[in-house]
Amino acid sequence: MSTTPTVNINQSVAILVDGNNMEKSLHDLVKNTSAMLNFDTLIPKLLDNRSLNRLIYFREGKNISSKLAERLHDNYHGSVVPCYKSADIPLTIKATQIAQKVDTIIILSGDADYVELVRHLKSEGVRVEIAAVERTTARILQEEAD
Repeated sequence: MSTTPTVNINQSVAILVDGNNMEKSLHDLVKNTSAMLNFDTLIPKLLDNRSLNRLIYFREGKNISSKLAERLHDNYHGSVVPCYKSADIPLTIKATQIAQKVDTIIILSGDADYVELVRHLKSEGVRVEIAAVERTTARILQEEAD
């Protein structure tokens, strides 16, 4: 009697959030400028039983919710990084810095500015997933990601 052995796939995942992009996309989708992402529902779905290595929320501007920062830290050991202007450059730099430490990077953004980052990370052997509001996500970004 031959049985197929069980194979456990253990991936280490980093989640990098372009906060401004996700907030704007969500607000446009639901037509409500006070709508917020429900990280307690979203993060487990994104991880799909994989281990979370780190979660970093990049946010343009000085008005960053202390409640959000506290919640991400307490629930996911996450951090909020304030950005001078756009999150594109800080998120890209962080992604390249941690690429050798994780198996998968999930980028929460639909911004086409991340296409070259996705290509680079994939060339380094990192699996890249995009999680964003579909109708505001650049088609080329969807095509380039895993």
